[in-house]
Amino acid sequence: MHWWKVMAALLLCSLLLSQPQPQPRSARQRRMTPFWRGVSLRPIGASCRDNSECLTMLCRKNRCLLSTASA
Repeated sequence: MHWWKVMAALLLCSLLLSQPQPQPRSARQRRMTPFWRGVSLRPIGASCRDNSECLTMLCRKNRCLLSTASA
């Protein structure tokens, strides 16, 4: 009867150890509704990270610009 307890304990431990580990969430871009996207657009000269943050949709050198520089 003692070996049943040992087998049950081993089975329980193996089940607990074999459960999948939670995977770290990959970074994903936040989604905004059209309303908040329009409210949060940045004016010319404000700092930005990408084109979608600027009112003019032109982010260059981390600044919202009115037009692109001609080359």
